[in-house]
Amino acid sequence: MYEDFYGFSERPFQLTPDPSFYFESATHKKALSYLGYGLNQGEGFIVITGEVGAGKSTLVGHLRNRLDWHSVTVGEVVTSALGSDEMIGMAAHSFGLQVDTCDKASALAEIENFLQDEARAGRKVLLVVDEAQNLTVGALEELRMLSNFHLGAQPLLQMLLLGQPEFRQLLTEWDQLEQLRQRVIATHHLEAMQPEEIEPYVMHRLEHVGYKLCPRFQGDVWRLIHRESRGIPRLVNRIMSRVLMKGAMEQREVIAEDTLRAVLDEINGRVAETPPAGGIHLVSEDSQPYRRDEHQSAAVSESESEPEHESRPQHEPNQSEPAEGNALLDAQIEAIEQAFYERDSQISALREELGQIAHGMPAKAADSDTVQRLAALEARLDDQERTLRQVLTMMINYFETNATRDRDAA
Repeated sequence: MYEDFYGFSERPFQLTPDPSFYFESATHKKALSYLGYGLNQGEGFIVITGEVGAGKSTLVGHLRNRLDWHSVTVGEVVTSALGSDEMIGMAAHSFGLQVDTCDKASALAEIENFLQDEARAGRKVLLVVDEAQNLTVGALEELRMLSNFHLGAQPLLQMLLLGQPEFRQLLTEWDQLEQLRQRVIATHHLEAMQPEEIEPYVMHRLEHVGYKLCPRFQGDVWRLIHRESRGIPRLVNRIMSRVLMKGAMEQREVIAEDTLRAVLDEINGRVAETPPAGGIHLVSEDSQPYRRDEHQSAAVSESESEPEHESRPQHEPNQSEPAEGNALLDAQIEAIEQAFYERDSQISALREELGQIAHGMPAKAADSDTVQRLAALEARLDDQERTLRQVLTMMINYFETNATRDRDAA
């Protein structure tokens, strides 16, 4: 792994949202300002949109870390084409409520009672709905109805809707959503990073993992990365992860344009991916990593490669193959990330619940075994979260590598 070669404490360019790597680009700074304004109003809807990988989830994670959980209760729903009745159930579940979705009246009553209890305890309630472009009009209308709950003159629920650009268009054009539009108090569209923000973004993430000027970057790499990624953070992460992997395999302490261009050719399927010279990392049956001996690898390479040159037919690549392969790869990565993102949300909720339990314990229990058990549980959650991120990174690298090889074999 390249983090070992360069002395990083962890991988700086993983594709899963991690608020600890939050970088305040110009557009993210504006979004945070709108979020702060909207949350101070304590009512209505806040809408944040952006392209896939623009950093919406990282922004919300950063926001959650800044909130005081003593005064704000946050529920989160990641949607997948939910209908109106399903939306009620998911909203209730996000706050830990078990409701009968077949009995809509009682489900709404239970949600309202929960919101009133939170208000009496002095806590605001925020519902975050991610991937809002997947919601039906009926589900959006149910959210609007939930925003009508009040305790006297005090609104009980505020909502943050995150979505892709088509959600902004949906809100603007659909006549059925006029009443919801009137309740939107703040909105912002996350733009791509500007060319001059690519280097600060990369350096910010590197410094977070203990960067000590190795590797150094030379030439026009930042302009090339911006052109290829279009300034979208997740695509920058993908490119940088592959660049550092190649740099580590070739033991480079300086990353120049030639290395970057070679990586971009591999990503876009223009050339076959070059395996590491010392052999590929494998996992043995007892789950211990090992490397193939370099001499053995070279011998096998010679014996296997010569017949290929004699018998392999020349292949004229189809121009549509790289695009189709990239689309399939992106879909696979998106599905993996979504699954792990939901698991991260569950871990975050468990961590918050542990914190609330610890805070609510009587003083005389402060030195008891309960405190030690809670600390042990938190440590296990930390370990599980780190393990999940490592597994996700390995899976994404596997899909990317095999996608490139499959295109070449075809």
